[in-house]
Amino acid sequence: MNKLNGQSMNVLEENVSKIKELFPEAFEEGKIDFDVLKKLLGSFVDKDAERYSFAWNGKNKAIKTALTPTSATLRPDRESSKNWDSTENIFIEGDNLEVLKVLQDTYRNKVKMIYIDPPYNTGHDFVYSDNFNDTVADYKERTNQAMVSNADTNGRYHTNWLNMMYPRLRLARNLLTDDGAIFISIDDNEVANLRKICDEIFGEENFIDNIVWDKKSSAKGVPPKNMMVNVHEYILAYQNGDGFKFVGEERTEESGKFKNPDNDPRGPWRESNIKSTIKSSDQAFTIIDPDTGREYTNTWAFSKESLEQMIKEKRILWKDSLPKQKEFMNEMRNENMAIKSNWGVFDPQSTTVFLKELIPDAKFDNPKPIRLMDYLIKVATKKNSIILDFFAGSGTTAHSIMNLNVEDGGNRKFVLVQIPEEVDVNSEVFKAGYKYISDISKERIRRAGEKIKADNKDKEGIDKLDIGFKAFTLDSTNLTLWDEKTQDLQTSLLEQINSTKNGRTQEDVLYEVLLKYGVDLATPITEESINGKKVYSIAGGYLLVCLDKDIDLETVSEIAKKKPERVVFYDHGFADDMVKINAEQTLKKAGIEDIRVI
Repeated sequence: MNKLNGQSMNVLEENVSKIKELFPEAFEEGKIDFDVLKKLLGSFVDKDAERYSFAWNGKNKAIKTALTPTSATLRPDRESSKNWDSTENIFIEGDNLEVLKVLQDTYRNKVKMIYIDPPYNTGHDFVYSDNFNDTVADYKERTNQAMVSNADTNGRYHTNWLNMMYPRLRLARNLLTDDGAIFISIDDNEVANLRKICDEIFGEENFIDNIVWDKKSSAKGVPPKNMMVNVHEYILAYQNGDGFKFVGEERTEESGKFKNPDNDPRGPWRESNIKSTIKSSDQAFTIIDPDTGREYTNTWAFSKESLEQMIKEKRILWKDSLPKQKEFMNEMRNENMAIKSNWGVFDPQSTTVFLKELIPDAKFDNPKPIRLMDYLIKVATKKNSIILDFFAGSGTTAHSIMNLNVEDGGNRKFVLVQIPEEVDVNSEVFKAGYKYISDISKERIRRAGEKIKADNKDKEGIDKLDIGFKAFTLDSTNLTLWDEKTQDLQTSLLEQINSTKNGRTQEDVLYEVLLKYGVDLATPITEESINGKKVYSIAGGYLLVCLDKDIDLETVSEIAKKKPERVVFYDHGFADDMVKINAEQTLKKAGIEDIRVI
């Protein structure tokens, strides 16, 4: 039986294995021979001492941080969840660096779209502090206070921000599908630096565009000293390969410049060229206006047979210089319009007012306009996409996903991550019972979902709208790993007798198992009793997990009859060592090879 450890996916080992798969001859006794690798790469190796690069103080450490596994896990929080048993949405409270590491197995290459609204580094906001060792004590301290002010008077003002962003973006890229994309809100303070690190992480060839949107439509108010009012922000967009494309905007008569001046029964139309860009006279042929007999000889974008059919159907407009075709709007419903990179005005003030009405006691600092997020998600995702936001803030991304699912009947799912940043103890929101920003985020999602359903109560299928979320909290592993820094040797030795820590529930351990196996956190789980022991059945019996104690061989035999692909037990859960030995043989005889213990 193999033993599950408490570590997240080792990204470095994964990268090395990919290199070994491509260049096995560059490995000697498990190590990379870089001289051989350079020879194999040939002219792609840059040998110049001076080369283009983007470097800053701490970059090597930031890379190492991204590659270092974590022993953290996610503990289920049913109490603050909504519709736990039916929802497919996820809300995680914890530092997003560790959460991204924890999610490497579960969501690798599964996320269609990532949107983040990180700190803009204006000199007044916060930058996450990642200086810690991965021990329980250090982790707890960092979770309770993981953010520090990054004043613009700081000598490492930009480098602190870069060291925060770099490892998170590297880890985030692993989660995107091959045709996925990431969208990052930013302003002029760090847009240049963000573009450089994204070029490095995602590849400059995967840059999509730097989208511009305006926070106000005019420069009203007291003019600044330089007489220039900044009204815009950016959304930097990168794809994870060359497969991404925007869904685009639905065509309308106005947007597509369609008209129907001749009352054509086929509906509004617009003129479109039928001439080919090919200039070879060898491919030219003649078409004839049946009403006037006039001949037009040219190279055309359609075959002669196709044009003759179009002439019969009266789709050709016989212009004096060059014929064109009627392009009917109702025949182009599935062909959306391309979008521009300048998105115009999205007023944040209306969102602030709306949120104040939704949660009167809460204070939202600079929330992203709901209409902006509605538009972004609409033009960038299809109906069944998983969307990740690991700087969740007030929860606008989740709100917009629910809005859009109502609008087009979609089933988009969100995964949100928000650090438990404490609110001001003297504020009204604290007095109203909200201790952390994440508490406000979750309450917004709860109330926004109910309001969306109430506002659309007569819409078909509204009862099936997913307005819930499973809440999880980042914590140290449930497993009793040996702590080399312990000062309480007796307690540590006693903990090693059991597989898991005191105070951790079976459900806590279950979800750590799912994370290590890479199972989606929203996967259906059922409980059943087998020979008097509780067994969790995941994904219709694909994985069975039994975390009860005193397991006998009869129980193992009954589990084997279920024919799961994978089985997990406590290492100390068997009645005795003989049962443990025979259990493995019993399961393997039933064709079950993946047997793990914790």
